[in-house]
Formats: sequence, structure tokens, C-alpha cells
Amino acid sequence: MNEVVTKFAVFASGSGTNFQAIYDAVQEGKLTGEAVLVVTDKPDAFIVERAEKAGIATLAIKPSSFSSKSAYEQAILEKLNELNVEWIVLAGYMRLIGDVLLEAFPNRIINIHPSLLPAFPGKDAIGQAMEHGVKVTGVTVHYVDAGMDTGPIIAQQAVEVVEGDRVQTEKRIHEVEHALYTKALQQLFGK
Repeated sequence: MNEVVTKFAVFASGSGTNFQAIYDAVQEGKLTGEAVLVVTDKPDAFIVERAEKAGIATLAIKPSSFSSKSAYEQAILEKLNELNVEWIVLAGYMRLIGDVLLEAFPNRIINIHPSLLPAFPGKDAIGQAMEHGVKVTGVTVHYVDAGMDTGPIIAQQAVEVVEGDRVQTEKRIHEVEHALYTKALQQLFGK
């Protein structure tokens, strides 16, 4: 009997290191799910190359090509429905999700953020943490709602800041992100 596998889409705006970690976890059997689509708002982002190398369909469209945010999200929703996507996994997607997708995927859009929310929401959370001189920051996996990094928290893990060394701090955060996201997604997809 075939095991039912959760179909998900990964949304990203950059190089796609979290996507790669998720894809690798699926290949290694650590995550029972199937990435069926990568969506990006930056057609020239490296995530497109990663997805193509993995043999995963991509939807690379600029929001500015549409008359409104709703029209942009409607185009994405049509592709998600066509591929029977069950979950949306944000992995460095630098846009707020709007009503079209929130209503179509209630409690099925997940994000990862490089801080211990509610501290340091929004852009450059690592820079915010270092500017404030905190000794510990971290990683949060949370459900997405209409706010910026305000949805219910699923999982968190602390990360020590390397004082005065953003590169090493980011490296530590990425290592935690890759492991924590896979673990949290497995718990959600396994339900």
C-alpha cells in the first residue's frame, strides 16, 4: 500500500539554502513530503537553479507584472491548485502573504524566521539582534497570518550570538534553521 505523501510548495526570494535543506531531508527520508513547486518573486534568484537541478517545477513571476497583489496571488493559487499543493512553506520569501493565499490555505502556510519571535520581526532580524547587543537570538517556525511574523509559534530554538561577528552568527542560525524546519515540517505533515 502506498504511503500518502504531503505535497507542498516552497516560496523563496533568494539563494534557497532552506529549500535545499528541505529537499535534501526529503531525499534522505527524514521528511515525508514532496516539494512539487518552487515559487519566487525574483526570477533571477538562485533558488530557480536549485529547483531546476532538483527537477522541481518553478513559478518565477514578478509581482509588478500584475495589476494588484490579489491578481499576483491568484496566478500563484491557480498553479498551486493545478498541482494539488496542500501546504505552503516559506523559506526566505520576502513578501507578506495576502488574503487570497491566506484564505485558500488556512493554517497551512508555514514560515521560518531568524529570531526568537516576537523579538526582532521583519527584515534583517540578525542585524536587529546584533544592534541590540543580545547574547542569544534564535530561530522560530510559525504559522503565517496577516501580520509580519505574528502567527502562532510552532517551534523555536535559541542560538548564541558570536559577539561582533555577524558571519559566524548567521552560520549558526542557518545550521539551526535547516534542522529545526525539517523537524517541524515532519511533525506537521505527519498529522
